[in-house]
Amino acid sequence: MASAVLPIFLSSVLGAPAFALGVIEGVADGVSTIFEIFAGWYSDRIGKRKGLAAIGYFITAFSKASFALATNWFQVLIGRTAGWIGWSIRSPTRDALLVESSQPATVGRAFAFHRTMDTLGAIAGPLTATLLLTHVKIRTIFFISLVPGLLAFLAIILLVKEKAKIPDLRSTWHSIRNLSPNFIKFLVPVGIFGISNFAPTLLILRAQELLTPFHGAVIAGTFSVGLYTFSNVVYAMVGYPIGVLADKYSKKAILSMGYLLFGLLCFGFLVADGQLWFLGVLFAISGIYTAIIESSQPALASTLIAADQRGTGYGVMSSVDGVGDFLSSITVGLLWTFISPTVGFAFGGMLAVISGFILFFLRFK
Repeated sequence: MASAVLPIFLSSVLGAPAFALGVIEGVADGVSTIFEIFAGWYSDRIGKRKGLAAIGYFITAFSKASFALATNWFQVLIGRTAGWIGWSIRSPTRDALLVESSQPATVGRAFAFHRTMDTLGAIAGPLTATLLLTHVKIRTIFFISLVPGLLAFLAIILLVKEKAKIPDLRSTWHSIRNLSPNFIKFLVPVGIFGISNFAPTLLILRAQELLTPFHGAVIAGTFSVGLYTFSNVVYAMVGYPIGVLADKYSKKAILSMGYLLFGLLCFGFLVADGQLWFLGVLFAISGIYTAIIESSQPALASTLIAADQRGTGYGVMSSVDGVGDFLSSITVGLLWTFISPTVGFAFGGMLAVISGFILFFLRFK
């Protein structure tokens, strides 16, 4: 809910430029990076992950609700950064929990099922936000988003069961140094793709800009949120089948396709205009590539990380992603504001294609 209406809130209520959205997403990603490594490593050290994951969900819930109190985009930056810190704490610990609750032969399906369920929430959220936009103020939507956020926190506390693990007492740096060479090689295309993969809120903003001359700002904003919701519907439809294919065939080849699809999406926005059907196609591609990345990338990583270093490994991978997201969102936001949106999309598309080919031809020992 909060992510879907954030671009509209920034541009229409706070009067912030596209550059501000890029700064918000990029800085939030960058600042939170250190927490991903520490949370993952610390969960290995204490042999427990559930409590850290719950703390992350709790922080995220309140950070998004805080947008309702913002009077300028710098305050949104603070709230978004806090939210990404919460995400950084919960993400590597949750992913390690998923691997430890699955069999090696079905880990791709486990991640795909989790991401699909997550996406069903991401469908209900923007859809609810779209319906509420014409009835309540945007600030009220941020407050309402606190309810499902707290329910997610309670679900972790009350429903998740954790297997006992032997604590890993190695230091943070020693744990990182002992990650497998294959995993370190894998981080190269992951990092390059991260630099290309700017925040999806910029897709929503671009759709709103393209639709406004034809439909007006209010209707264009509603359509853009609807397109984001549609991309999540596509994600939910294809996510689990993609996970099955990743388990059955090649996780690496499927992930390479996901990187290349994001490049195609960026190049599509170079020629996009106000035609709703064409934007619908692009947002469908967004749903497909996201489903591939979010299930196949952690599934492939699980085959390259030792069992006693899963928290550290996922923390490092999330940090590499976070640094990439910081650079991509800042860079695309700057290119968008001071040159042209098409230059920003071209930048992202070229790097995505490069990362896809590097991963496809990468060989693991």
